This record gives sequence, structure tokens and C-alpha cells, in this order.
Amino acid sequence: MSKLRALWQASVNSTKKALAWNVEDWIPPTEKYIFSFNSKQEVKKWHLYSDSEYGGMSTASLEITETGNELRGIFSGKLSLDVNENSKWNINRSGFCGMRSKKFDGFINLDLYDSIALRLKGDGRCYISTDKRKIIHGKHLF
Repeated sequence: MSKLRALWQASVNSTKKALAWNVEDWIPPTEKYIFSFNSKQEVKKWHLYSDSEYGGMSTASLEITETGNELRGIFSGKLSLDVNENSKWNINRSGFCGMRSKKFDGFINLDLYDSIALRLKGDGRCYISTDKRKIIHGKHLF
């Protein structure tokens, strides 16, 4: 589905909902899992990256592991400040790795929500998380 068609369909659906005036439609939902990391297929939705793409020596991995009765996504990386001497890139510093969701058709409709929560377990160091969104007709599209 093209982006324009998806946006048009979302607009039509919102208009229908506004005209219906069902009380249930105005009660916010409790939760919506966007990514749950509860299957091996979930790994395919993510792109891993590191400075190795530019001549650095860092690595990144994402695995689904079973802990008790639960499946969990484990992102790990090895940061290296070293630079490959044979790199075609002229870089002086390195040392990053990360992951981002792959592009997909449409968007994630979060109109009914007022926040996004991440459930993470870390190693005590500081990390950066960003989201990418578009604002079209006053609506935030993630």
C-alpha cells in the first residue's frame, strides 16, 4: 500500500470514527505492543549497524533467547576505538553500534496513545534512543 493511500485510509477511518460517536472509541486503550521480541522472526525486522561500515572495528548482534518460559531480545555489541588502516573512509575516531527497525509500508498509528514506553534492561551505562516520525496534517506518524 502506498504511503498516500495509507494516509488517505487513516483519514477516512478517523472521520468515520468521529461521526459514529461510540463512547468506547474515545476511551484510550491500555497497551499496544509494537515490537515484542517473542519470536525468532522478530530479528528480521531490525537492521544492525556499527562503525565497521565506515572502517571501524565495532560489532553488533541481536538474538532471541529463552529465559525460563519467556523469549527475550538481546542486543549486544562490542565497541572498539580502533580503525581499520585499509579503510576507504578517512575517519579519526570510531566506537558505535546500534539497531533500528527496517522500513515498512504505512505507519504505526498511535493516535489513541499519549506516550511510548520502552522496557529495557541495561548494564548501567547511558544510551540514546530516538524515534522517527512525520507530521502530516497535524498528526504524528511513527
